Amino acid sequence: MPSREIRGSRAIVTGASSGIGRALALELAREGANLVITARRAERLRELAESIRAVGQHVETVPGDITDPAVRQAVVDAARTALGGLDILVNNAGVGAMGRFEQASPDRLRRIMEVNFFALVEMTRVALPLLRQGRQPILVNVSSILGHRGVPHSSEYCASKFAVQGFSEALRAELAAYPIDVSVVSPGTTETEFFERVLENTSQARWPRHGAVSPEYVARAVIRAMRRGQREVIPFFWGRVLCLLNRLAPGWMDRVMARYA
Repeated sequence: MPSREIRGSRAIVTGASSGIGRALALELAREGANLVITARRAERLRELAESIRAVGQHVETVPGDITDPAVRQAVVDAARTALGGLDILVNNAGVGAMGRFEQASPDRLRRIMEVNFFALVEMTRVALPLLRQGRQPILVNVSSILGHRGVPHSSEYCASKFAVQGFSEALRAELAAYPIDVSVVSPGTTETEFFERVLENTSQARWPRHGAVSPEYVARAVIRAMRRGQREVIPFFWGRVLCLLNRLAPGWMDRVMARYA
């Protein structure tokens, strides 16, 4: 596929009120895309919409919980009626928790899987008919380097991101004939509100956070990957190192991870 033209594209971004979602929505707007943005925090969405309009792009806001089927349908309907179609779907909404698995509740696991995996899958399902009609369509699923390597005190989050990786690989093959590109974003440590907004934190582990990158850095890397139709982007040096070490020396990585358990 030739280099993807962002200008004039019609995009949906979920989880757009902060962090990577917000930065990516702004970067898409600066590149000339029109957007539908969604997240639970309506005031944050309104502020982001003002910033998008300030760069001359059209934006529609759909506040709500992405696990709600009615919200997902409203997002796609907004793309159809206000933008005239859909070329880019970014599934970014996510949530996490910190703590040992044996001390966690079943409700915590279900909530993480509902937001990080089931909502992503069902958002994709409802958007696919419209995306299939788009210009150089692409599906972007935001995962994590923890979708490549599980770490202690984040078992539910890791499981949800491994699920996103597997779903994306399978769907990439199924959609290749259309063609719809499927790209996975696997950020490492990023300067976002993630740790402040986890569902629960009962962990005493102190993970190193050196080398954290900004959401804007991640967003620019994602835009480059979208232009190229890149299957995955890991916009974090130490994340790429972790993935490589896990492939080359999994036993050693197990011992390293056990120190933080």
